[in-house]
Amino acid sequence: MLLIKNNEIKEKIKVFKKNRRAYWAFWLFACIFGLSLFSEFIANDKPIIMMYDGKLHFPLIVEYSDAHFGGDFPTEANYKDPFIAENIDKNGWKLMPLIEFSYNSIDYEIDKPTPTAPSKRHWLGTDDEGRDILARILYGIRLSVVFAFILTIIASCIGVFIGAVQGYFGGKVDLIIQRIIEIWDSLPQLFILIIVASLFVPNFWSLLIILLFFSWTSLTGMVRAEFLRARNFEYVMAAKSLGVGNFTIMYRHILPNAL
Repeated sequence: MLLIKNNEIKEKIKVFKKNRRAYWAFWLFACIFGLSLFSEFIANDKPIIMMYDGKLHFPLIVEYSDAHFGGDFPTEANYKDPFIAENIDKNGWKLMPLIEFSYNSIDYEIDKPTPTAPSKRHWLGTDDEGRDILARILYGIRLSVVFAFILTIIASCIGVFIGAVQGYFGGKVDLIIQRIIEIWDSLPQLFILIIVASLFVPNFWSLLIILLFFSWTSLTGMVRAEFLRARNFEYVMAAKSLGVGNFTIMYRHILPNAL
């Protein structure tokens, strides 16, 4: 059985490789996403590593105060500050990222009206607030892809579980859950999102939870249909006759075949 599955996977990979556009697009996406995972080391206004007073410092990991580098304030050091930068250069050295701006860094040294065109300082230019476009793209790719992955995985798990319960048990359970799903799908999602966003400050987790409420229904119909079809198969009947529990049958027998 395992050998058959391995052969099927290999055949699917061969078919995928034959589609040259999809194959190279996958690797291009993987490379871009892989780079975005190290955004802090590629685009940041903090040094990656630095030497000061004979000691190594790691500003990306540890937050150092302004006073630590000869300043007057207990707040976090601004490494773009000419006074701080001069003190560091006098008493050591620093290694800056390739792009010396984070996603929210404002370049106060721009001598042109924003947004600015691409230049040596800002490879893709800046936005209307003077923030580096390339840095924002790098951080944005990571945030968007991670958000989509988490949303898809959790929504799929919920949708598969509810669809499996509907299809396996059928009858009143299926009828009640189906009516609930129909009512839930009829709700105006956009208006609910607008209302919630006006009540709470939207952030990563709040938006994820809100979208999760409406994303799980997309898979329930397909999973429900597969479980309705498979629940009367002989291997399911055999498992029931051996006294195997319902959820064990659903998880170990029907679900792998339904997928």
